[in-house]
Amino acid sequence: MRQLTVVVPTYNEADNLPALAEALWALPVPDLRLLVVDDGSPDGTGELALELGRSRPGAISVLHRPRKMGLGSAYIQGFHEALRQGSESVAQMDADFSHSPAHLTTFLEGLETADAVFGSRYVPGGSVDARWSIGRRWLSSFGNWYAREILRLRVRDATGGFRVWRRETLSGMPLERVRSEGYVFQVEMALLAQRLGYRIRELPIHFEDRRIGKSKMSFRIQVEAATRVWQLLFLYRNLSPRDRRASSPPDGRRP
Repeated sequence: MRQLTVVVPTYNEADNLPALAEALWALPVPDLRLLVVDDGSPDGTGELALELGRSRPGAISVLHRPRKMGLGSAYIQGFHEALRQGSESVAQMDADFSHSPAHLTTFLEGLETADAVFGSRYVPGGSVDARWSIGRRWLSSFGNWYAREILRLRVRDATGGFRVWRRETLSGMPLERVRSEGYVFQVEMALLAQRLGYRIRELPIHFEDRRIGKSKMSFRIQVEAATRVWQLLFLYRNLSPRDRRASSPPDGRRP
């Protein structure tokens, strides 16, 4: 099984982070590392992550950012850092237990025959929290349909944020071109991977409502998603598998 770094962006997740870290470290994954990208959380999430790291040297690292700078840039910075550290595979997930860490072992198995594995609420076996309102279910379904139809995406869950990438996939993608924030970042990454010809496998997950804290979703994020999808259509219209970057080996050196 590949070595795994789990990238988790945080903002005021001090109540969730210790339990998440313990759940991740309990998985039967050798050399699992947690990389926290904290956006200056007022509740001290970044400092708490450092304390957790002192109790388990080498298993956790922290990128401190001065303020809320957006989900997309947090992931991109985390991906670059994970690659720099020599990670063989890189996961992305929320800190609030809406994504169950237990799925990661299955994702890693799926990665043996794919370039990326996406957790999906909308393939057979996938589901969302029963507490979701009809309006929230409609918004999620419509957002996925909207992105898929405009961009001709083959994945069923284009807006989901629970994914695992091969090192070779991330290092072959022009991550510096990714500018989206909010959940449309997930759409942009899916489009980029598809246009470059990478094999994406979707595996079912159950998406649970966050256990503690408030959702980061806002009207601004929804507006960004609606308009950014059309920009992506033209931004990547000429991209093809020929545009893949040369992948760097696990030690970070260029081949």
